[in-house]
Amino acid sequence: MKNFLRSTVALAALIAAPAMAADLGRPAPAYKAPPPVYVFSWTSCYIGGNGGGMWVNKDYALTSVGVAPFGTVTFPAVGFGSHTASSGIGGVQVGCNYQVPGTGWVFGIQGDYDWANAEGSHLDPFFAVSTLRSKTKNLASVTGRVGYAWDRFLGYVKGGGAWEKDDYIWFLNATPGIALTGSETRGGWTVGVGGEYAFTDWLTGFVEYDYYGMGTRNQSFLGGPVATNFDIKENKNVVKAGLNLRWGGGPRY
Repeated sequence: MKNFLRSTVALAALIAAPAMAADLGRPAPAYKAPPPVYVFSWTSCYIGGNGGGMWVNKDYALTSVGVAPFGTVTFPAVGFGSHTASSGIGGVQVGCNYQVPGTGWVFGIQGDYDWANAEGSHLDPFFAVSTLRSKTKNLASVTGRVGYAWDRFLGYVKGGGAWEKDDYIWFLNATPGIALTGSETRGGWTVGVGGEYAFTDWLTGFVEYDYYGMGTRNQSFLGGPVATNFDIKENKNVVKAGLNLRWGGGPRY
């Protein structure tokens, strides 16, 4: 019986030895780290183009009338009507964004410039014998932006300073050759809201609405020996869409 047990153990050892040797010679499985997690980042600078529409509201109040060499008569502002000038716009923008790491908060600064041809006019409210006309030729702004990103979509608000170039004319309808003209570069402020989406790591598109408060400015109208002054109050609404090309940022891991 003892010899039988010894023979069985010896046979089992002979069978198991090659398998154990194979296990000892086989290398341990290599550890593979999980692939990196891709996270899109809005941190970058950009340049792009835009287009849209502009609606300019102007209210006029006459404040003085002068005829050389008789002098100038100044009086309390007299309402002289209003009109809305509108046109399409097109221009460029450039800026930079910074997304706070680990959060969706995005802070940025942007400058933009748009060409326009917003013309509007109205008849004088007293005798309807003269016409006041305005043309807004361009619009620029420098704004700060604050937004929150959900991956590739960024919602934002913006605000800052704004400037524009205006031309004016006041003429008699019966005698178009008699006209008073003026021009100005006007400053004001703007606030807006928009949304932007990153189609790729380097191309984004946006849509936004902006309101411009340009205040009240006293504007001279000159023509021959005649000079008049108007207080002109203005605000405007702008809707635009555009594309941006990004550089210096991109995704993070």
